[in-house]
Amino acid sequence: MSASARTRPSPEVLSAVTAELQALFGNRAVTSEAVRQQHGHTLTVIANQPPDIVVFPQDVDDCVAVMKLAAKHDVPVIPFGTGTSLEGHVNAPHGGISVDTSLMKAIIEVHAEDLDVVVEPGVTRKQLNEYLRDMGLFFPIDPGADASIGGMASTRASGTNAVRYGTMKDNVIALEVVLPNGEVIETSRRAKKSSAGYDLTHLFVGSEGTLGLITKVTLKLHGIPEAISAAVCSFPSVKAAADTTIAAIQSGIPLARIELLDEVQVRAVNVYSKLALPESPLLLLEFHGTDAGVAEQVERFRAIADDFGGGNFEWAVKAEDRTRLWQARHDAYWAALALRPGTKSQSSDVCVPLSRLAECIDETKKDIVETGLVAPIVGHVGDGNFHVLPLMDENDPADVARVTAFMGRIVDRALAMGGTCTGEHGVGQGKMKYLKAEHGAAALALMGALKRAVDPAGIMNPGKIVAG
Repeated sequence: MSASARTRPSPEVLSAVTAELQALFGNRAVTSEAVRQQHGHTLTVIANQPPDIVVFPQDVDDCVAVMKLAAKHDVPVIPFGTGTSLEGHVNAPHGGISVDTSLMKAIIEVHAEDLDVVVEPGVTRKQLNEYLRDMGLFFPIDPGADASIGGMASTRASGTNAVRYGTMKDNVIALEVVLPNGEVIETSRRAKKSSAGYDLTHLFVGSEGTLGLITKVTLKLHGIPEAISAAVCSFPSVKAAADTTIAAIQSGIPLARIELLDEVQVRAVNVYSKLALPESPLLLLEFHGTDAGVAEQVERFRAIADDFGGGNFEWAVKAEDRTRLWQARHDAYWAALALRPGTKSQSSDVCVPLSRLAECIDETKKDIVETGLVAPIVGHVGDGNFHVLPLMDENDPADVARVTAFMGRIVDRALAMGGTCTGEHGVGQGKMKYLKAEHGAAALALMGALKRAVDPAGIMNPGKIVAG
């Protein structure tokens, strides 16, 4: 059955599948309503659509057994990492089996001399970096939440370090994947480069569980920098902050992180995280390198910021001070919700070419004011990516309509500037409606053809990215 024509499994099929899974997995096959609701969880306004059963595999053989059973009964399979995605990726619109990889947490091999590591998909980024710390190594991708490596690979995650270290696309070397028919493949080897056939690794990175189930990930690692310094710098406007970012990147300063918070988000962070930052637009930065190199980067950035009215510089070198600042940034979503209690937020994540960043943010800020929204702005502005978090009363149709229209205008604005509807959150259910405008009908049809070639029955995470 194709994904577009899919219906929920019949009660008879579900009964048979449940019995077989419970025989195979015992108490690791769960049908309680609370657990099922948790595995349809979404952090935004997208409605919860729980699976029929949740399975907790312990290894690749367990995953193969699940996939073969699902293929036999034509039942959907929805991969689940930690549930921190924002676009309904883990929802089960057609029911089926949620495969929770949280028990697959082995760090299999660290090759320090090659700067790579092999892990199971349930390992989280914090767990991995704690394991690596004593080796002087770290994995740099930091989407904020303590997401699983498998989920980060599936959504092509990004985050605060992407301006220097790239995204998951740049840091995944190879994958082990269970295909929809239960076969296991390895997409590549550990070599630094290869021209051997199609790039299967990057077919699966960002595929959001629609092509197969990731069971092993090989990642690039980096040495922990000799010196790390964080900084906060305030600006008279979001445009001034964005223009400073553009000038700093274009001048070649190797910034590790550069994050924008508008004055609304700063106010929210101050209250939520008990900080006392100046309530004006600010940049939150981090520099990596040698002591001398970091000092030079700081002075070069300060000179550029001065040209755009930057001030109130505060520097943090101690690890605990840096951690406090970055935790406040990572808590920005929850801080924003507290600005309008009882509401939910949709989260945009458009990304535009760096040269258009200041213009895009400035026009969006004007749109927020004209529309009368409470909508903080935060952004990974070093790579042209920013988030707007409009707060919305789900029970007020007028409020829903106003926010929905606003979110559409953000995407239209980004696409008109040569950008994308999603820089890092992925498509899931929430962004499917924008793909034709971004890619065109022919490219979208090719995505559908690839999906059908790998998953002809349409059982892998149906209802996400492409309709069929």
